[in-house]
Amino acid sequence: MNSADYELIIVGGGPAGLTAGLYAARSQLKAVLLEKGAVGGQVLLTDWIDNYPGFPEGLTGFDLVDKMAAQAARFGLETQVANIISMDLSGPLKKLYLEDGKELTAKALIIATGARPNTLGIPGEAELTGKGVSYCATCDAPFYRDQEVAVVGGGNTAVQEAIYLTRFASKVTVIHRRDTLRATKVYQDEAFANEKIDFLWNSVVTHVDGKNGVESIRIKDTMEGQESVLKLQGIFVLIGTIPNNEMLPAHQLAMEDGFLVTDNEMRTNIPGVTAAGDIRSKAVRQVVNAAGEGAVAEQSIEEYLGEHSS
Repeated sequence: MNSADYELIIVGGGPAGLTAGLYAARSQLKAVLLEKGAVGGQVLLTDWIDNYPGFPEGLTGFDLVDKMAAQAARFGLETQVANIISMDLSGPLKKLYLEDGKELTAKALIIATGARPNTLGIPGEAELTGKGVSYCATCDAPFYRDQEVAVVGGGNTAVQEAIYLTRFASKVTVIHRRDTLRATKVYQDEAFANEKIDFLWNSVVTHVDGKNGVESIRIKDTMEGQESVLKLQGIFVLIGTIPNNEMLPAHQLAMEDGFLVTDNEMRTNIPGVTAAGDIRSKAVRQVVNAAGEGAVAEQSIEEYLGEHSS
């Protein structure tokens, strides 16, 4: 294999990328982690994490990724701030082209660029994210025990998460811009039969209001134009997830709805390229499984490098 700048380049500094970096550094690979901003990814936007093993009291998203980054740094992981414009993964050397005009090459690549939730883009949403505005019921539902919440969306995820929320919340209002749900019928039937779930049809949320946390939302009827206020303590926006794939060569990598397709060992269709975390096509997107996937992705790369050592 031709000379490369690195044995391994890891793209993305969230839990998946940091875990892969930790494993690579401990194995003394010549590796670098590239992140276009602060390491941490979406976890940095998480106010409090209660379900990551090993922290019985819970901790902030910032504290968790700070500990992950410090652990990887202890073993000497190199990190760089870099904005990747494009990649060429067709040859034995993986080529990454950066915004500043530089080119980096590696024998292997781990893609851990993550994903981001679709947002409503309304006043108060960004300001109260993590303070009553959430994009993951599995993550945050226990914080709303015996409180009233809303779910925005009508697909499978929204309806499934609304059902899950009823384990904790006293009332769940599903707000949908149409008059019928898009979710599979079996999920619809379960939601309609749940006494804790109400539905607001042909409605959109226009504002999220509150000082230190969500106190109410403003709703507009898309048919009549009438506006109303719904008092509650939480709103879950579940209208889809966007993969961070803008820099990836879609004509080379196998994708499904923009997410990378891998096998159980995190290997993509391109030899020497693995993927981990929310960029993968999968059902569960949690910090804990992103970290696990990062470890598996790096182990697969070590196996690949061992087989292709010169």
